[in-house]
Amino acid sequence: MQQNHLPMLGTRYWVALCLASIFGANMGDYFARNLGLGHVAGLPFLALALAIVMIGERFDRTIHQAYYWTAIIIVRTAATNFADFACGDLKLPRVWVIAALAAVLIAALAASWQFVWRRRSDLGDGNVLRADSGYWVSMFIAGTLGTVIGDYCSHDLHLDDGGASLLLGGILALLFVIARDGLLRSLWFYWLTIVAVRAAGTAVGDFFAGRNMLGLPLSTLITGALFVVLLAMWKQPVPPKLVPADL
Repeated sequence: MQQNHLPMLGTRYWVALCLASIFGANMGDYFARNLGLGHVAGLPFLALALAIVMIGERFDRTIHQAYYWTAIIIVRTAATNFADFACGDLKLPRVWVIAALAAVLIAALAASWQFVWRRRSDLGDGNVLRADSGYWVSMFIAGTLGTVIGDYCSHDLHLDDGGASLLLGGILALLFVIARDGLLRSLWFYWLTIVAVRAAGTAVGDFFAGRNMLGLPLSTLITGALFVVLLAMWKQPVPPKLVPADL
């Protein structure tokens, strides 16, 4: 993506990403259940939507972040459905899926560092958020991994959605405290936090979508509205050189 369409790392970014994770988790379930698409039939539509966003973004020279955040929601929705397909439809053990996805994500990030990050460091470029094709592949893998971890805590550890929300929310809060001095700009810590955001978002989204809470349609509507309002009301200042944090 072009730099004029990317957000800067900061409090606004992480709050928006947490809301996007909850909203995307609900959207994935809404696609599968309420729209009757199941965990697979909706994936081609999401892939097409992502392709349209990426193509449109290339020709837009205005300064805004609509493309980035729309892509985040699409990828998060797809990751939810893919995780549910692997562990629900195929009935693969969640612990093995977690191990496999973690290995794939580490390999993808190692390749990114080897071929892109190290070369940029040699050029003196301290930015990390490129949002190129490798970034979105990693975001999908991290989103799927986080979804499976969230479901593992809720179901396999028998914490239910409320208990898993407290556990994973606490872990995420701890990561933010540890990273308060700028560690979130580190490649590896950034992606560790992304996985934690996805895991906590899955548990929280499932909690609010439960029968004794808001229900899935209303939870999806409310979390989506909160996400849009946050981005609209909390404006990000435009940096002079349009150089966001680069992961």
